[in-house]
Amino acid sequence: MFVTIASAQYPITEHADFAAWQKHIENWVSDAAAKGAELLLFPEYGAMELVSILSPDIKSDILLQVAAMDNFKESFCDVFAELAVQHNVIIVAPSLPVIEDGQHLNRVFVFSKKGLAGYQDKFFMTRFENEDWGIQSAPKVLTVFEASWGKFGIQICYDVEFALGSQSLCNAGASLILAPSCTETIRGATRVHVGARARALENQVYVTVSQTVGNAEWSPAVDINYGYAAFYSTPDKDLPEEGIIAIKSPQQEGWLIQELDFTKIGEVRRDGHVFNFSDQRKVSMEWSGEKLSIQHTLV
Repeated sequence: MFVTIASAQYPITEHADFAAWQKHIENWVSDAAAKGAELLLFPEYGAMELVSILSPDIKSDILLQVAAMDNFKESFCDVFAELAVQHNVIIVAPSLPVIEDGQHLNRVFVFSKKGLAGYQDKFFMTRFENEDWGIQSAPKVLTVFEASWGKFGIQICYDVEFALGSQSLCNAGASLILAPSCTETIRGATRVHVGARARALENQVYVTVSQTVGNAEWSPAVDINYGYAAFYSTPDKDLPEEGIIAIKSPQQEGWLIQELDFTKIGEVRRDGHVFNFSDQRKVSMEWSGEKLSIQHTLV
């Protein structure tokens, strides 16, 4: 089975009002759809550009921004649900801080031709999220999204630097891990991409990274961004020698679009040069103090 994926190098853009932001998103989605993309991946915290339409006191106070972003949740989802239906694509939207049961969470919503299909929350928090922003580790539920062409899971930025989530998703049937990310520096971006390549190797799986790019000096949360989009695989039979399928030049806004063949994942897991995926299953990992669960959602 084949699927064409568009991964965004996405600039945090200042907007005059919600309608201007909506038009901006419509242009991005229609551009990728016109180029044949069936799944669109936006980066972590790309939704923070909505802060630009809020009052100066919220723009300058990072703690007020979480509550303000949660107020956008319904209208934000409506925009992406309509676009997914209109273009008959799957959209992994830019992550949005939400408040649920008193917890501040970093959430990625997923949309398809059915509308809102589900979401994935972030587990591992960076120091910035913990110490400055008050974002909390979410309940330990991983979602496997089941499309007509295959199954995928999401590991948000720092999460992809740890093996547990991707291994659990792949054990539950995923052949693709999506890693939406937001990093400030070359070091930060490198950590995410090294993690993505490691997960591709360990699980003999495709991993796609999307990142924010450019500067937004008006935002205390996402003022500096460095990143690039990439598609990785395990370096094995009939796949790239270095496991690098495609990389876009850093800091250039736009889509990186790639067709992936999932029969290759099945083949290397069945008869690869090595058996990373099956051997990885011999290693037992768990989340300390909390039970990790998997749910399946059709998209």
